[in-house]
Amino acid sequence: MTTEPRPRATTDGGAPDPRTEGGHRAERRAESTRPDQAVTEQRPEADRCGSGVAGRRAEAARGAGGWREGDGGGVSVVEEIAREVWARSPRLGDTRLVAVDGPSGAGKTVFAARLAAAIGPETPVVHTDDLLDGWGDQVTFWPRLEEWVLAPLREGRAGHYRRYDWEAGHFAPEWTEVPPAPVAVLEGVTAARAAIRPELTFSVFLTAPLAERIRRTDRRDGGTLSSYLVQWRRGEEAHFAADATAHHADLVVDTTGWAFAVPGTTT
Repeated sequence: MTTEPRPRATTDGGAPDPRTEGGHRAERRAESTRPDQAVTEQRPEADRCGSGVAGRRAEAARGAGGWREGDGGGVSVVEEIAREVWARSPRLGDTRLVAVDGPSGAGKTVFAARLAAAIGPETPVVHTDDLLDGWGDQVTFWPRLEEWVLAPLREGRAGHYRRYDWEAGHFAPEWTEVPPAPVAVLEGVTAARAAIRPELTFSVFLTAPLAERIRRTDRRDGGTLSSYLVQWRRGEEAHFAADATAHHADLVVDTTGWAFAVPGTTT
């Protein structure tokens, strides 16, 4: 897998990159093709809890090593989710939209790339961080995503967006196309928010203990973004609490030991 130097915190007015899952812009290019009105509608239980991975509560611990780049719990999980996605009907027009949500450091970026690969080689992945207009746009970017990506896909047209340059502090001039496809993956904080919930075919909420997530992000960027991430975590925690994102997800995955469960079920 190819890598590039990661963005660093800057002092010349440019904004540092907020991505906090292990592996970001370079890994995205290598591994993928790269508060709104609340909606409380839930899909029927028969759809949310089908015959695949979303139809049971299970333990899939793969040792104490946490996130692994090689074989591990995540591999079997994404394969089962991929099968479940294809078994369900599209809800965003003719597209099955899959959301990968969760807090910073949970592992969303790499998980989304693996899931897209398991679904099919032409599956587009859209990262919400690419559409944020800086750190302060953590939740309020959604109208931009709706206009540029979701609305066109809903109508069977290609979407497109301009990727935010976190070092330069502005959106790049070139447009990135999101072709219409049977399945598309939307990854990032608030990706499974209430506004899009009725149109999601499947949603996954990734999590891990705070200490583990901080360890991952510090290992990635050497702690250079710590001060930014303190406020970022407060924002995502407030959003998840108000939105009840994990409760409404089809699957909640703890990426520390790969324990996964259907929200609302009991052990």
